[in-house]
Amino acid sequence: MTDQQTPSDIRESLGLRRVINVSGTMTSLGASIVVPQAIAAMSSILPQFVEINDLHRMASPVIARLTGGEAGFVTASCSAGITLAVAATMTGPDLAAIERLPDATGLKNEVLIQTGHVVSYGAPVDQAIKLAGAKAVLVGQATSCYPYHLEGAINERTAAAVFVVSHHTVQYGLVALKKFAEICHARGVPVIVDAASEYDLKVFLAEGADIAIYSSHKFLGGPTGGIVAGRKDLVRSAFLQNMGVGRGMKLGKESILGTIAALEAWEKRDHAGIREKETGYLHLWKQTLTGKPGVTAEIEADPTHNPLDRLRVTIDPREAHITAWDFADALAKGERPIIVRDHEAEHGYFYMDPCNLHPGEETIVAGRLEEELRKARASNEIIATPFEERYARRISGLMRWPD
Repeated sequence: MTDQQTPSDIRESLGLRRVINVSGTMTSLGASIVVPQAIAAMSSILPQFVEINDLHRMASPVIARLTGGEAGFVTASCSAGITLAVAATMTGPDLAAIERLPDATGLKNEVLIQTGHVVSYGAPVDQAIKLAGAKAVLVGQATSCYPYHLEGAINERTAAAVFVVSHHTVQYGLVALKKFAEICHARGVPVIVDAASEYDLKVFLAEGADIAIYSSHKFLGGPTGGIVAGRKDLVRSAFLQNMGVGRGMKLGKESILGTIAALEAWEKRDHAGIREKETGYLHLWKQTLTGKPGVTAEIEADPTHNPLDRLRVTIDPREAHITAWDFADALAKGERPIIVRDHEAEHGYFYMDPCNLHPGEETIVAGRLEEELRKARASNEIIATPFEERYARRISGLMRWPD
């Protein structure tokens, strides 16, 4: 298969696979295509010296304007932001306490989180809480949490409550953010929202969060980083954690300025035009798969209400002669690996996300879909690798790293 490879693609010279990302804004794939404004800003600041705290001070009003918060700063990642925000609710601006963490002796150290929100984004979300020296207190059950569960969990040791917005969380039976914040605020408990991969930068603070945390390297198209925004006193206390547990979560001048540039570019982005282009990709792929034996392709809305759609590809292995996970693995091989969103592939489907494509890659994807389905149909037997073997293979490869 051929494609329009450009000489500027550095991956080949590095011996890296030239993957095409139809999985989404995944950290494991590099998150997103960084916008030109951020690249220019990072290049311009890299040769220069700056006073980092002044650069952070310059970022704060930009973050405040875009999020509706009172203040903000940039840290290493959204995960780091959770740890710093939790630590802030434990220590406030007490510098001695900040230096003692993760020793939480004498401090409020319990952080509430709904059981259905304890997911993994590459690491367990409750680990980000524990890194501050706090104790994660799970509230309710995985598929049911009611206001009385939350009210009953609050006590004199409660420092904060964390609310996770993600397609990985349970999407039913839990306490919604407005009610969650109302209950917590009635008892003086601040609410921290993990909104790593969310498009709307204002809704979570507007619905009651005291701190909202976003990834700068996902929909914003900025460098790797996390944006901490919200109440000025809590944001200040979170920023002061850079003198303690946050020291290992610091980031460089280029990431701070690159995030500012990405935020400012976000204000001017043609969001409607981008959605129209992405919808065209989805229709191309759906048309490609329509009529293929054992394949159903449906366009679905994002489960956390981001303004984008994805293609859900459901596979009947008896007709397609291949399982959903083997189809995903086949796409991930070859000269142009296609990486799909396959975290639920054992249920017989995967998703295709159109938000991170370079021009022309959508047609390469369509061609690979046809090619791999044609190969599978030509097989005399159903290609059905036991799913457990697939997982074991991935873990085995990880455990051999860097070999």
